[in-house]
Amino acid sequence: MCKWCMKHGIGQKWYMNAKNYSNQLADEHNLQEYLTEQWMNFEAVYIRKIAGLSSKGLGYKLQMPVIGKVLRWAVERMIHGTIRHPNPIRADGHIGQVIPMEDAQIILSELAAEPIVETYCMCRKMQRGVNYQCCINFGVLSEVLEKLPRFIPKERAHRISREEAMERIEQHNKNGLVSTVWYQPYPYINAICNCESPECGALRLRNDFDLMIMSKAEYIIDLDQDKCQGCKECVAMCQWNAIRYIPSIKRVIIDYNKCFGCGVCRHACKHDALKLIPRKEFHGFNGHF
Repeated sequence: MCKWCMKHGIGQKWYMNAKNYSNQLADEHNLQEYLTEQWMNFEAVYIRKIAGLSSKGLGYKLQMPVIGKVLRWAVERMIHGTIRHPNPIRADGHIGQVIPMEDAQIILSELAAEPIVETYCMCRKMQRGVNYQCCINFGVLSEVLEKLPRFIPKERAHRISREEAMERIEQHNKNGLVSTVWYQPYPYINAICNCESPECGALRLRNDFDLMIMSKAEYIIDLDQDKCQGCKECVAMCQWNAIRYIPSIKRVIIDYNKCFGCGVCRHACKHDALKLIPRKEFHGFNGHF
């Protein structure tokens, strides 16, 4: 179980704690003003300075013996910050975790504050210059984004019902997108993103630089070798390169050190060989977040 579950989830999953979604919590922390400034200046987040250093060329800087250690410490301290007055132009308290489709649907059906909106993904906009409607936001963040036209689709509705949100999550999952839930900022939860590499900023920071901005899920994939037919469909679906086909046995194998437990690969398997199990039940990998 990740430290956020122990500290902020009352011993359960932190994102299943209803108080983290409340409008009262948002009002107490004056998050309307914070989120407005943050999202009006969203592009500046990617070119900000961290520990006095530009975030450009991050990979090279992280490899430097002294500067790399200081920079990694500063980035993770900022991301995991729980300060009372976070800086909206940084990523203070912007902590996320991979979740399976089923948990995302529980959040949207029972916990997320209304209104619920599905907006354009800014990561994809900045990386590829395309508008792709896949970010599901709720509560105060929804009200903020509705006032910023570049996030709002014109060709289709952006406000969606709880039932529609659950359907969208399932469709995104089947399309190979990974569901992630976010404090934005801590302790308020207001977004479920549907991520893919290499466009997603958070996914790249974790995959490419092993920066702890996004934790692994509370689950891990379990493979039934007897059911696997070696079709390799699941290999292409994995965002983490955790599934590999072995020609000698004509089956796939799972690299459990790499598995994030998103469960997306299940949609590709036509033989029911893949299922998610709680990470705490998988001995040896229950603490690898």
